[in-house]
Amino acid sequence: MTLPEKPEPAVGQGSAGQGPAGQDSAGHGPAEQPAAAQPTVAELAEGYAAKAGLHRSSNGNIDVLKSAGGIQGIAESILPGLVFLVAFTITRELPLALVLSLAAAAVFTVVRLVQRKPLTQALAGIAGVGISAWLANSTGKAEDFYVPGFFTNAAYIVAMAISIAVRWPFAGLIFGFIRNEGLDWRKNPARVKAYQLGTWVIIAVLALRLVVQVPLYFMGEPGFAALATTRLLMGAPLYILGIWVAWLLTRPAPAAKTS
Repeated sequence: MTLPEKPEPAVGQGSAGQGPAGQDSAGHGPAEQPAAAQPTVAELAEGYAAKAGLHRSSNGNIDVLKSAGGIQGIAESILPGLVFLVAFTITRELPLALVLSLAAAAVFTVVRLVQRKPLTQALAGIAGVGISAWLANSTGKAEDFYVPGFFTNAAYIVAMAISIAVRWPFAGLIFGFIRNEGLDWRKNPARVKAYQLGTWVIIAVLALRLVVQVPLYFMGEPGFAALATTRLLMGAPLYILGIWVAWLLTRPAPAAKTS
């Protein structure tokens, strides 16, 4: 894509501190523009981590709350499911509960539009709720609202297990940049093992969700309330706990003090 050309200054007008045709006030050649400042390693690490959904606090540690999307992000992940649970439990009307759940997800999208915040998380949330609602409405079973989440968890487990097998553990790719290690940790077998362990912790969180929730799903409607409740409790709160434990387990050993 061709960028629009910068308009030439009018004759006799030059920009501030410059004469006509880009000359400086002394009549010399075009004034040199200062080179753009190159981002530091810390800034690159922060940007990479932010894109991955993780953030660093001012003291260099992982900001767990912000990494989970902050209060608003946690509400976006919890409220649609909570609305669905409450509405269906009270009315036993599946279509109404699904519509209210979708409406709750849509509200967050509108809020982000008003706040002029990135819509990625809100749109992903409403897409996920939409798929879940479509499946539950198609089968007529309220418990099917939670089936897409099972497949999402399973896919993450497989992907993270592969990352461990090929010695590119997921925790290292994320935490390493937050800690300004970049990819240098891959040269240290001890650090690779530490990040493999951290990745196993995250996998354990995802696997625990399946171990607890899948049996409740197969109980059908009698297990619906328990399934919906555990989905809420084992969502953002358990994710935050798992990320924090993985962060602590993968801390680099303190540098030895020299006398």
